[in-house]
Amino acid sequence: MRYVNVGNGKLNTSDKILLVAIDLMAEKGFKTVTTKEIATAAGISEMTLYRHFGSKKNLLEQGIDRFHYTWEMQKLFKEKLVWDLQTDLLLISKTYHEVMSRNGKMFLITLKERHNLPGIQKKMKNYPQQLKEMLTDYFTRMQVRGKMIPTNPETQAMSFIWMNYGAFMTNLIADEPFTDVSMEEFMTTSVALFARGLTP
Repeated sequence: MRYVNVGNGKLNTSDKILLVAIDLMAEKGFKTVTTKEIATAAGISEMTLYRHFGSKKNLLEQGIDRFHYTWEMQKLFKEKLVWDLQTDLLLISKTYHEVMSRNGKMFLITLKERHNLPGIQKKMKNYPQQLKEMLTDYFTRMQVRGKMIPTNPETQAMSFIWMNYGAFMTNLIADEPFTDVSMEEFMTTSVALFARGLTP
């Protein structure tokens, strides 16, 4: 599983360590895997790992910051919106699922370790909070433009997030396919219904 688009395929040392660490933590668990194992798998010395990250906990925290969806969503909301409800929401949904699926292993690690590492749990709450704020602002602006019915924009933002998060989690933890409906069909259909309900 790939966690980041590396463009020309070359990883810097920090990203290489992060990717190896995420793989090993997902396989063995955060507590079980050692910094020595991570360094060996990354082809570096343990001292180099500590020079880049300082600790295993800090390594995981930086991995969460580095590969979560926030920066891609921020770029999307700043540069790619066309102010058509169905078009915009479909792009947001596709981007969300693309990044979340790419980072599935990291997400499982944080779910497993959230009670053992309180700081991780707090950090993970920041990202959906930021997405909620971006969506709430978007829905507010769409109402001002007369392209969306009067409604509570935060309620609609949370409804949209929960809809997509539920689909992601179902696929992530299912031992076998839950349905024959593809993610593409789910996104297209659910966004169409959502947009239809909000369009004047």
